[in-house]
Amino acid sequence: MNEIIAYVFIGTGLVFDFFGCLGLVRFPDIYNRLHSSIKCVTLGTSSILFGLFLYKGFSPAGVKALLCIVFLVLTAPVSAHVLARSAHKSGVKLWEKSVCDKYEEDERVHS
Repeated sequence: MNEIIAYVFIGTGLVFDFFGCLGLVRFPDIYNRLHSSIKCVTLGTSSILFGLFLYKGFSPAGVKALLCIVFLVLTAPVSAHVLARSAHKSGVKLWEKSVCDKYEEDERVHS
């Protein structure tokens, strides 16, 4: 039974990773691409690693998979935020059809 659930998690992770990579190719600007890639990593890769943990159990490979999930969940969103903020501060423009720019609003309020 654990193997079936593990395969479901791995398959779900592969689907998330596929659509995340598709978003990297299709989305128009760096901010949308960052959003796509971070969802891909946190949901897709973490799901694959959790499926590996379910398949292997508490073996050395399973424990390493759990540790990698914790590392990814803690570091991937922070790195995406840092990349997006530094891109905005260096002058990378949003896509012309973007509706909201919270960084710009924040800079106007604090200036």
